[in-house]
Amino acid sequence: MPVKQGEGEQARPQAVVFDVGRVLVEWDLRHLFAKLIDDPDQLDWFLANVVTEQWHYQHDAGRPLDDMLPELKALYPAQAPLIDAYRERFVESLPHPVPGTYALVERLAQRGVPLFALTNFGAEFWRRYFASEPRLRHFREIVVSGDEKCLKPDPAFYAIAERRFGLPNEALLFTDDKQENIDAAAARGWHTHLFTGAEGLEQRLIDEGLLA
Repeated sequence: MPVKQGEGEQARPQAVVFDVGRVLVEWDLRHLFAKLIDDPDQLDWFLANVVTEQWHYQHDAGRPLDDMLPELKALYPAQAPLIDAYRERFVESLPHPVPGTYALVERLAQRGVPLFALTNFGAEFWRRYFASEPRLRHFREIVVSGDEKCLKPDPAFYAIAERRFGLPNEALLFTDDKQENIDAAAARGWHTHLFTGAEGLEQRLIDEGLLA
C-alpha cells in the first residue's frame, strides 16, 4: 500500500491517473486506413488532408459524429466510403495495448492503489473501447473529454477530474504521453510523469512507493 507521509515531509502521491491513448492502448488512424488504402502515397494524402488527427479531435471535444461526417463528405465526396469507415471501424485504430502498461495497472490494483483515468476520447468511440477492455474496470473513475466537451490541456478539464476523484491534488500522480498535458497537471499541483514506456513508469511508481 502507499506509504503515509509524516508531518513536514513532502507529500507523495497516493493514487495514479492514467491517460488512455498511447499510454494504455496504441492509437493511430493509420492502423485502420492502411487496411483500406493500398497506395502509400494515397494513404499519406488521406491522413494529411481528409481524416486527420486534427479533424478527429473535434469528436474528442464533444462534437457529434452526425455533424462531423456529413460535413467532411461534402468536402470530399469521393472519399465518402472511407469517411464512413472512420465511424464504423474506429476501434481498429486501437490495435493492441501499449506493452507493459496494463500489467502495471494490475499490480497497482492488487496493492489497493486508487486508479483513475483522464482521457481525450470521443464519447461514441469510448463506449465501444470500454466495452472491449475489461481491465478498465480497475479504474474508480474515468473522465472522458467527449462526455465533458472539454479537452486536455484545458485547466477546466482537470478541475472536473479533481471533483470526480475526490482526492487532494498533491495525492495524484498523472502519466500522459504529451508534455503539454503533463505541464497543465503540474500547474495544478499534481505529481506528473511523462510517459515514454512502461519501464520508465514502473520505476517512477517504485520510487514513489506505489509499487514494490
